[in-house]
Amino acid sequence: MPHLKTPYRSLPLSTPTVNYYDYIIGRPELKEWPDYTVHIDVVTGERRRFRAVLERIELAAIALTTPLNDGGIGLVPQQSGLVGILSENCLEFPILVLALLKIAVPLALLPSLSTLHETVTLLKLSDISTLFVSEKMFPHARAAAKEVGFSEDRIFILQGGVDGKISLPRLIDGVKARGLPKVPTETVQDDTLAYLVYSSGTTGLPKGVMASHRNMVFSTSQLGILSEEVSKVNPPGVLSTPEKIPVHASVLPWYHTMGAHAFIFRLFIAPVTLVVFPQWSVDLVLKAFSLYKITHFMMVPSMTYQMIHNPKLAKIDLSSLAYATAGAAHLPPELRLAFQRKAKSLPFLFEGYGMSECTYSAISLPFPGALGGRFNPVRGMAGILNPSMEARILRADGTDADYNETGELVLRGPTVVLGYWKNQKATKETFRDGWLYTGDRFYVDEQERFFYVDRIKDTLKISGKQVSPTEIENTILEHPSRFVTDVAVAGVSGERMSDEPVPRAWVVLSSAGKQQGPEAVFAALEEWTRSRLSKYKWLRGGLQVVDEIPRLPTGKILRRKLQDEFARSENERPKAQAKL
Repeated sequence: MPHLKTPYRSLPLSTPTVNYYDYIIGRPELKEWPDYTVHIDVVTGERRRFRAVLERIELAAIALTTPLNDGGIGLVPQQSGLVGILSENCLEFPILVLALLKIAVPLALLPSLSTLHETVTLLKLSDISTLFVSEKMFPHARAAAKEVGFSEDRIFILQGGVDGKISLPRLIDGVKARGLPKVPTETVQDDTLAYLVYSSGTTGLPKGVMASHRNMVFSTSQLGILSEEVSKVNPPGVLSTPEKIPVHASVLPWYHTMGAHAFIFRLFIAPVTLVVFPQWSVDLVLKAFSLYKITHFMMVPSMTYQMIHNPKLAKIDLSSLAYATAGAAHLPPELRLAFQRKAKSLPFLFEGYGMSECTYSAISLPFPGALGGRFNPVRGMAGILNPSMEARILRADGTDADYNETGELVLRGPTVVLGYWKNQKATKETFRDGWLYTGDRFYVDEQERFFYVDRIKDTLKISGKQVSPTEIENTILEHPSRFVTDVAVAGVSGERMSDEPVPRAWVVLSSAGKQQGPEAVFAALEEWTRSRLSKYKWLRGGLQVVDEIPRLPTGKILRRKLQDEFARSENERPKAQAKL
């Protein structure tokens, strides 16, 4: 199979590198935009409008670079080290992020759901010199800072108030009152670091993924080109929202790649209103659909599960929904269909494949009819290559796989990031000869449509054959009686060979499954999977009912946690006495 290239037009790689702030906010057309509502805090109801948000970003940039003795915090562009942000989603979050981009001081997006131990690890890993935290996160941040010897004087409050601490709102008010002049946008180079975001760390310590301003420019340009193609076959209509512009439910965490790009870095591509959720709450989201007539919704699979199985959804009007997308983890086909059945007005559920290491997205489903209908979506399809991207599918020996042959996806393009922060070993392993080795297994058909299989590290080797947990999970979810709402499959020790894992399934029962009872459901699923899967893929490790499947906030299954819990329970079982 040849190297695969995008069917879309692409920006020339010779495009000069500009500061991403100028690329997204310095466009002349923004001066002609109306003063629309940019943010609505779903908890407090506070609203912020376009002109005020732009002014606030400029004032924040002034405050960040003003010396300490003049009422600022004394950041020096490209010299002050990393500025960490540890906060739930809040209205000041994008103000700080965009101001830091303008002055070319790199930022580190710290997961707000981290434990104290995890935050300590990230502070040690990242060498952060300044830290902004929300009022809620301050005790957590102070404890972590004390453990690593980080000066509390360099902790500032992003939003809210803490006695004795300087806050971003106070800094902004101070420079505004003094009428200090604007600061210019800093010049950047191809390798100027814009931000760090952290890998999930499901199989070891997290890694700081380094994205440049150039990476961001090309990633956002991809969206513009994709939108052009969609508009050719599905021209945007007039929305019935109060300001006739899209209304997004911003529920994804902004410390994650998907949330940061969708709701901060790409905020000013076009006028939109963001309904800001501090964190995910399925009940609050369903209320917001009714209250704000949400038109755009981005989610991860775990959110999709919760929504379609929430009894309140039947009473919620989703007719305002014009656009939805799922990402960050694999969305089983049955779950996709279930959501589309609930949201009948939705013309298409977008999906894609990406990772922090390629800035955002590398593969996405084309809208039906786009590109002359040559790549219309089919069941299980992950998508086609985004603009400016190339790909190969490699066998274990490094040779190119054939069409319809599963192998590792490797990617090349201007969105592939700089590497991992202060981790040369991991950088050399993942970024080789200009290619990003994703660690994900795909196959590509003759039409050059991509199909996700699984993570290489999740793949089981049974009797010399590779077994995909994702394939077994999808098969279970496809049972016609819908006994299961969520499932995870992983390898556990088998009776025949302790060093060869066998598939085991952990399932969350639906109401229909609970009525039948675990024994009847297990028998039905055993029969179903055996009728549809080869013998070596059968659930010889058994099945188990759980209340929920452990997942990261992005929706990725924590298989290792399930495996460890199973191993502990097996070790605690009384062992049979051998007879002599």
